[in-house]
Amino acid sequence: MKKWYRSLFIFSFVFVAACVTINVYFPAAEVESAAEKVVKDILGDENEAPASDEQGSLMPDMLMIVTAVNPINWFIGTAHAQAEADIDVSSPAINALTARIKGRYESSLKSFLDNQTIGFTNQGFVEVVDDASLGLKDRQVAKKLVADENRDRQALYREVAVANDHPEWEDKIQKAFVKQWTAQAKKGWKYQNQDGQWVVK
Repeated sequence: MKKWYRSLFIFSFVFVAACVTINVYFPAAEVESAAEKVVKDILGDENEAPASDEQGSLMPDMLMIVTAVNPINWFIGTAHAQAEADIDVSSPAINALTARIKGRYESSLKSFLDNQTIGFTNQGFVEVVDDASLGLKDRQVAKKLVADENRDRQALYREVAVANDHPEWEDKIQKAFVKQWTAQAKKGWKYQNQDGQWVVK
């Protein structure tokens, strides 16, 4: 009898631990989607992919059916739903930072990106790539622009993590934004590859 209780206790402990693991699992796909949305709002949607075909739209329905008949989901459905929750990118702080970054991009940063004076780094920031072609006044403008932009970008990554109650996710969220800044960069802009080399898109 004691062995039966011991086995039940061990099973319960493992089951609860599994649920907790699911709850705190980093939702990489959701973060990637959220980062894509924010960057697209800032840079515009010129690179927006075409809509999927009707056949592809059947996949979510099939997945719902498979999920419904999976017995394990009868026990951990709630935990699983929490793990797949949407990432919040609409807090007041995030909205303010996004608006400031977008305004800076439209008013001044875009022209520096277009003439390849400033580029996207492989850490999710911007950097002056070629200041030799700038006059003294424009060089000072570019340096201040970079400093202001990087300060807001760092704050943005932090605020997205905080808004989702996981400050420890900041580094992973930053990496998701790195991918999106590069993916949505316009043709002719400069960015750093993983080796730190500047290349033109």
